[in-house]
Amino acid sequence: MQQDKKPLGRILLEQRAVSADALDRVLSDKGASGRLASRLTDQGVISEVEALKGLSEQHGIPGIDLGQVCLRLEDLDLLPREIAEKHLILPVLVRDDRLFIATANPRETKVIEELEFVTGKHVYPYVALEAILKRVIQAAYTRKARGDTFYIGERCPQEVLDRLGINPDGSRKAVETDAVTTTDETGVGPPTAPTGKITALVMRDGAESMEPVPRATSALVVDDATSRSFDEEVRDEDFCELSRELSVVTEQPIGGAPEAAAEGVRTVLVVDDEADIRRMVVRLLQAHGLRVLEADRGMTALRLVKDQCPDLIVLDAMLPEVHGFEIARRIKGSERYGAIPIIMVSAVYRGWRFAEDLKDSYGVDHFLEKPFRIEELLRVVDLCLSGSEAAHAANDRDTVGSQAEQALNAGVAAYRAGRIDDAISELKRGVSIDPLAYRLHFHLGLLFGKQGKVFDAISELERAIELNSKHFAAAKNLAILYQKAGFRNRAAEMWERALRLAPDEQTRLTVREHLLNLL
Repeated sequence: MQQDKKPLGRILLEQRAVSADALDRVLSDKGASGRLASRLTDQGVISEVEALKGLSEQHGIPGIDLGQVCLRLEDLDLLPREIAEKHLILPVLVRDDRLFIATANPRETKVIEELEFVTGKHVYPYVALEAILKRVIQAAYTRKARGDTFYIGERCPQEVLDRLGINPDGSRKAVETDAVTTTDETGVGPPTAPTGKITALVMRDGAESMEPVPRATSALVVDDATSRSFDEEVRDEDFCELSRELSVVTEQPIGGAPEAAAEGVRTVLVVDDEADIRRMVVRLLQAHGLRVLEADRGMTALRLVKDQCPDLIVLDAMLPEVHGFEIARRIKGSERYGAIPIIMVSAVYRGWRFAEDLKDSYGVDHFLEKPFRIEELLRVVDLCLSGSEAAHAANDRDTVGSQAEQALNAGVAAYRAGRIDDAISELKRGVSIDPLAYRLHFHLGLLFGKQGKVFDAISELERAIELNSKHFAAAKNLAILYQKAGFRNRAAEMWERALRLAPDEQTRLTVREHLLNLL
């Protein structure tokens, strides 16, 4: 949900961080430059913490105090220095498929979307003060260029350095860990801030995810007026009747539900958002004696893979919703679908080096540059289909699907017996077998939430709602999690989605109350 941003000056007045007279003096200073928050802090009118709290409320995302961070400089490889300086964006933490950034302008959504595409990671923005962010970007990239391993903020707590296993000068101690960011309950402020409730986002040795770790009183505090605790939202009914289905196709592909393939006829899925090219390829392959399915966007393609399990995928690299690279990664990384050959096509990416990178990093079998010749496409299609017969025979898809369902039921049984770690292990096993099963992702997200692994829970529930866009419980719990993590705008979007999906009037009233309180 896009909302008009309230002026920062008005927010600071409402927060009583600044007086009207002091604000007027700064606004009327024609010689001053930079954004209002930086001007106010540079002139000593408000503190950095007060400025970050105002920016956090204005943009609906957490603020980050860059004076407290300890950055692993190898993470800067994800973003060239000139882009970081031009758009004022700095990677502060990388973990698995998640990238956390500090930005002075969260409204530059196109830059964030492009960063997600280029890195293949989900990007979580934190708002930072412009002037401080400029200084930290320059310092961090300069230290990286001279071979340093870490950038350490001037107020980085000693306990953070101890946990990282480094000395104040950046040299390593015996134990190595990853980067740490410390924030208070609003996402901003030093550990000595008067709020009294501090959280630290900590990477531990051997940990698989970034999780909130309590310091002082509690971690990731949520106002009781807007949300109950996540534990209260994970109820046994979320785990009932799990064997009915592993996933649901909630949106029909182009042209409605496809007819079943005739015996001996192979099935090809063509995925391209350019209608003319897609129709041309479809007609060509149908004339070649193949059954052809088509999709114009990423989520439709994933649902068709789950529902129809094609023998081959012709996949465009640039797609709405989910990029072709991510589709290839999910499919090739699964036991159930990994044997499906993928031919990737692109008009943007070119050259043999790129083709080799696709094969090495994403498991793509062949790459064709647009425009391609008809005979070349048919040759590659025949090559893939002939080579996939043995792989299909060795990988019984029905058996694998049954194994995924067994993992799901075993996870539920372990959860009900109070063995949450065992339950998570079983659900992870099921996801590795069938990554397109939304119930596996959904229940794994719930259990991560119960453990306090907020960002892991968000990742799994986002995946679940991608696969089943009409799942109320996933939308509801995502709203709660985003609210816990301080991403107010994303929380509002999910509460609105949950409102549309609510199963009855009483639930709609409850969700509407959550949404109104948040706004």
